[in-house]
Amino acid sequence: MAKMYIENLLGENEKILVSARQHWFVVARAIALEITVILIIFIAMIVGTLTVQATEPNYVYAIFAVGLLCTLVPVGSMARDIMIWSHHQYYITNWRVIQVSGIFNKAVLDSSLDKINDVKLTQSALGRMFGYGDIEILTASEEGDNLFRLIDEPVRFKTAMTNAKENALRRKDMPTAASPEQSIPAMLAQLGELRTKGVLTEAEFQEKKALLLSKLK
Repeated sequence: MAKMYIENLLGENEKILVSARQHWFVVARAIALEITVILIIFIAMIVGTLTVQATEPNYVYAIFAVGLLCTLVPVGSMARDIMIWSHHQYYITNWRVIQVSGIFNKAVLDSSLDKINDVKLTQSALGRMFGYGDIEILTASEEGDNLFRLIDEPVRFKTAMTNAKENALRRKDMPTAASPEQSIPAMLAQLGELRTKGVLTEAEFQEKKALLLSKLK
């Protein structure tokens, strides 16, 4: 379902290059706490059963039933944590970097590759050992910087992001390059398509358009 959702967000000719999610440490830490709570409940059930068995045997089943009902809370919380982790994903496409979170209510945050000024990678000694770290994307957009915490294989993700940005900038500059096989009207049409797809801003479109029209004079 998560894959189908991100596919619906992609523009025409946009494709996913790399996908990632938070390291399994994130969900393992939450599950460990919930397993501890379940064990405490079972120990309390056993102690309670042994305590009342000799004096009030009729209450044994009641204690057992209450204990089972109590275990539903950490079990449900565990299932929720796993679903949140599995639906919190990061994608690099040939246009942008996308962060998608939420199980039913979705939150999508993306950064255009041409707006990324720098990428900061932070890894602790433990993070280098187990392959996780934080990636902070410094952008020129109004939304500000984006922080991806405890992402799995951050070095691979950062490298893929850098390569995708370089390739995007090369494609962005191509329409302004004079080519004997491509007329200026055709290049103007291509610039219009890039603006429509969001690759070029309105200001960038007007700048490159003016440059091309100046060659007709």
